[in-house]
Amino acid sequence: MADDRNPVRLAALHPKPDTAMSARILDGKTLAERLKADLGARVAARVALGLPRPGLAVVLVGENAASQIYVRNKRKFTEAANMRSFSHDLSADTSEAELLALIDKLNADPLVHGILVQLPLPKQIDPERVTERIDPAKDVDGFHPYNIGRLVLKRPILRPCTPYGCMRLLAETGEDLVGKHAVIIGQSNIVGRPMALELLMARCTVTVCHSATRDLAGIVRQADVLVAAVGKAYFVAADWIKPGAIVIDVGMNRDAEGRLCGDVDRRAAERAAWITPVPGGVGPMTIAMLLANTLTAAELQDSA
Repeated sequence: MADDRNPVRLAALHPKPDTAMSARILDGKTLAERLKADLGARVAARVALGLPRPGLAVVLVGENAASQIYVRNKRKFTEAANMRSFSHDLSADTSEAELLALIDKLNADPLVHGILVQLPLPKQIDPERVTERIDPAKDVDGFHPYNIGRLVLKRPILRPCTPYGCMRLLAETGEDLVGKHAVIIGQSNIVGRPMALELLMARCTVTVCHSATRDLAGIVRQADVLVAAVGKAYFVAADWIKPGAIVIDVGMNRDAEGRLCGDVDRRAAERAAWITPVPGGVGPMTIAMLLANTLTAAELQDSA
C-alpha cells in the first residue's frame, strides 16, 4: 500500500511493541499546496491591477531522467499558481555558448521574471558560468553570487529554494529556534552552505559537517535541529537522533528495495519530536519557494 512505502509513515503505522512514538510529521506537500493557493491569489490580484503574470523560464539540457521529473513538476506547479511557464528543452550536445546565448535572451525578455537552469548540466558546460550569466534579479534559484552575498549579509531577496523551504517547514513547528544547536550534514552550495546562513539568521548555533568531520555521530547527537543533506540512503542512524530533536531530511534516494527514502533511518521517528517524510517533505517545499521567489522577482521588476 502507498502508506507502507513511506518510511516515516511505516514507522508510525507499524511501531515496535512498547515503543513510545513522539515524532510529528512536517507535511511539506500540504504546506506547499497552501502556499500555492496563496501565490495564486496574489497573482490574481496583480492581474486585476493590470500587472503581468509572473513568468518562469525553465531550461533543461539533456535527458537526465531525474531532471525531467523535477522540471515537469516545476512546470505543473507554475501553471497551477496562475503563473506563466516558458519551457526550453535543449539537446545534450548543446554548447556552452548556445546556452549562454539563450540566457542572454531570457534576461532581456520582459515577460520572463525568473530563470531556472536545471542542474546537473552536460560536462561541456560550466555550471558556474551559467549561474553567473543569469541576471541576479531573475535568479529565482538564488544561486548567483549576488544573492548568496545578500544572504551572507542578512539582507536576502531571492533565497536558495531548498534551504528557504526548510525554514518554512521549521516555522510550522512553532518552536523558537533562537539558541538551538543546529547541525547540517553536507556542505554543498545548493543546500548545506546556504542552510547554515539561514539558520544563523534565525540565531541558531550552527555546526556544518562533511566527509572529513570527526565523530559525526557524536556531533549529530547534540543537535536540537538536524538537516541531513548527504544523498545516501539511511546514512543517519536512528540512535544518532537526540530525543525531541527536529529532523529535516533533504535526501531523496532509492533503498535496496527500490523505494524512495531519505538520508535518515526511518526509525528516527521513534526519537524525534518533528520529522519530514520522504517523499512529501522538503521536495514540494523547494518548488513552492521557487515560485515564491518568482513572484518576488516580478514584484521587484515592477518598480525597476
